[in-house]
Amino acid sequence: MRVLHVIAEMGVGGAESLVAEMATLGTGYDWTSAVASAGGVRADELRAAGVRCYDVPLVSRSVGGLLAARRAVAAAATDFDAEVIVAHNISATIVARAARPRLPVLSVFHGVAATDYRAAAAVLSAAPTRAVAVADAIAGRLRDHGLRRVPLTVIRNAVATPELPGRERARATLGLDPDQPVALCLARLEPQKRHDVLLRAWAAQDPGAVLLIAGDGSLRGELETRATGLGDRVRFLGNRDDVPTLLAATDLTVLTSDWEGLPMAILESMAVGVPLVASDVDGLREVLGKGGGTLVEPGDHEAFATAIAHALSSERWREEQSAAALRRIREDYSPAAMMTRYDTEIRGMIRARGSLRCRK
Repeated sequence: MRVLHVIAEMGVGGAESLVAEMATLGTGYDWTSAVASAGGVRADELRAAGVRCYDVPLVSRSVGGLLAARRAVAAAATDFDAEVIVAHNISATIVARAARPRLPVLSVFHGVAATDYRAAAAVLSAAPTRAVAVADAIAGRLRDHGLRRVPLTVIRNAVATPELPGRERARATLGLDPDQPVALCLARLEPQKRHDVLLRAWAAQDPGAVLLIAGDGSLRGELETRATGLGDRVRFLGNRDDVPTLLAATDLTVLTSDWEGLPMAILESMAVGVPLVASDVDGLREVLGKGGGTLVEPGDHEAFATAIAHALSSERWREEQSAAALRRIREDYSPAAMMTRYDTEIRGMIRARGSLRCRK
C-alpha cells in the first residue's frame, strides 16, 4: 500500500515526529511511505533512511501559496503512484484534496488553533471523507464548530520508550551538577507555547535550579533578552537530537502553552517517568487527567510558579506522578495500537473507493 503523507514542514515538532514514526513503522504493515513537505530535519532523517521525500511549498496559506502547493502535491502523488494521501492538519488537507480529488484522503488533526476550528470543520464538510483527531478534545471542538457528515475517529498519538543514559552521565554531558533541581521545556519558541509565562514563573524558583529550554523559533531573540536577568538559571539549547539525554537529566517537564493537541513532548516525558507541570488545555488535560503531573490555568505565571516549586521540592510527589505517567503510557499510548488503527482506517478508505491494488 503506497501512502503519501502531506504536512506543512518536517522540523522537530510533535506532528512532524509522528509522521516520521508512521513512515518508519508503516513497513511492518505493508506500507510504502513517502512524505511531501517544505522539508526540515525530520525529512533529512527519513531521506537518509531511504524514505522518499518531496519538496512542497506548504508553509503559506495565501491563494498563490496554496495553488503552488497543490501543483507540487499533485506531481508528488503521480510520481510516487500514491494509493492514499494522509494529510496532516488543515492546510495539508486543503491542498491534498485539490491536488488529487479522486484519491482517498485521510485528514489528521494534531493541534488546532482556536481560530481555525470553524475553518477546519468547513473544509472537512465541503468534501466529506474520513478524519482523525489525536485527542477527544479536538474531535469535540470540530463537532462543536459544525462538523456533522464526516466520520471522525480519535486515534491518540503514541510513543516508544527510548533508552536513556544514566542520570549522572546525562547531567555531566550537559554540564549540570548531580543534585541541583532541573526542569525541561521541549517546545518550539513560538507564541502558542507561551515561554514568556514560563520565564516569569521561573524567576520565582530556587536560584540553584536550572531550566533547560530545548527548541528554536521566531521568538528566540526576544526570549533570550527576557531571560537575561536570570543568568545561568535558564539555558537555551536550540533544536536537539539528544532528547533522551535531556529527559535523563531532568526532574520535571514544563509546558505553558495556550493550546495543544496531543504534544509528543508530553508523551516522551511520560514514557520515561518524568512528571509534568502543564497548561490545563485540551489534549494536555486528556492525557494528564489520570495522573502524571499537575495541570495549571494557562497564562497564570503565579500558579505555574507555585506548581513548579512544589514539583521540584517534593520527591514523593515526583515518584507518585512518575509511576502514574508510566502506567498511563503503557495502557493507552502504545505505537502498535496506534498503527493498527491507522492501518484499518486507511485500508477501509481504499476498499471503499475500490482502488486497492495487489502489490507483491
